[in-house]
Amino acid sequence: MSSLRRTDNPVPPQILDSSGGANQVRVRAYNERLVLSLVRRHGAQSKTDVARRSGLSAQTVSVIMRALEKEGLLTRDAPVRGKVGQPSIPMRLNPDAVLSFGVKIGRRSADLVLMDFVGRIRLQLHKIYPYPLPQDLLGFIASGIKELETKLDEKERSRVAGIGIAAPFELWNWAEEVGAPQGAMEVWRGFDLQAEISDKVPYPVFLQNDATSACGAELVFGVGPHYPDFVYFFIGSFIGGGIVLNSSIFSGRTGTAGAIGPLPVRGHNGESVQLLEIASIFVLENLLREHGIDPQPLWYSADDWIDFGEPLEAWIQETAKALAQAVVAAASIIDFSAAVIDGGFPGWVRERVVHATIREARKLDLQGVVMPDIVEGIVGAQARAIGGASLPIFARYLIDQNVLFKEIEHAEGP
Repeated sequence: MSSLRRTDNPVPPQILDSSGGANQVRVRAYNERLVLSLVRRHGAQSKTDVARRSGLSAQTVSVIMRALEKEGLLTRDAPVRGKVGQPSIPMRLNPDAVLSFGVKIGRRSADLVLMDFVGRIRLQLHKIYPYPLPQDLLGFIASGIKELETKLDEKERSRVAGIGIAAPFELWNWAEEVGAPQGAMEVWRGFDLQAEISDKVPYPVFLQNDATSACGAELVFGVGPHYPDFVYFFIGSFIGGGIVLNSSIFSGRTGTAGAIGPLPVRGHNGESVQLLEIASIFVLENLLREHGIDPQPLWYSADDWIDFGEPLEAWIQETAKALAQAVVAAASIIDFSAAVIDGGFPGWVRERVVHATIREARKLDLQGVVMPDIVEGIVGAQARAIGGASLPIFARYLIDQNVLFKEIEHAEGP
């Protein structure tokens, strides 16, 4: 990521004091974050590897890595013996060292997960509803955290870094599409979700857009190491997405870059419509109802999806046509190395959507367009919750939290 590029002066300008010298406590904190970030990004690293990548001296790296090992943040791999000299000892992040809660608030369901230091979900809860209301969600989050805490011992609870919330912004604008009664969603207007949750839980709380969270999770735990620039599509109740440039999320002037949903595409009748009116799960929901099929399994969990037959295939084909247009439009503006497609559905549906999108893209006029690789996302249906859970971890332990989010929590970390 851009903040991890090797430099002769690894101390960022903002931590230099007014006298021109460096605040040594803050420098040490920055260098520790740098080491943890490098190990997170590149996997098990020896002290020599970290020194080479960071630009720090071998002695400094040795001191830092010993301290991080003593704190339990790093753990040793088996020694690697070279042709000469002492064997090197790679070190990697200790999955048990840090835990974090992540919440995905969707327009049809919510998820609460407990994630470890390397992005694995340890525990999770799921809630479905016809449409989201603040008080119901606050109850689910507060009671859910208490329930998951009962499964942790005292030492594990002390390692929780915070709670990250991934939620759609301006929920009140989608009342008609989710079938909410008139005026029911207006309660979200002016509702401070972050502050309300902070009042009910003993951890620092972070908040970010759900699609941006999913994109960040894909960057950190998915295709990010392979593609430094990609446009990201996440198909949830409504489609959203993000843009990654130089291994960092580009959020734009107002934070809405890569929103994807409003992108104009040609619909099945030849008229121009927004991408979200075709490539969204709520469209499939309506299609299933038209065929007399109960759409509720769409919202239980991705694992509960079945092959709905003809309506599912029709939705996949229409979605692929729209996505292909969106990919070509994006590629004509920015030379992306990949277009990444994921969503709140099982892997077999994602595979079919991606393959169909590749076929549809080949049918379009590609003159002058350098097409990116069209690939499946790796993180999967829980990308939004994982991205949310990443927020406290990045804010407390890593230097590249701007890769995921610009938002800073209201309270200091534990």
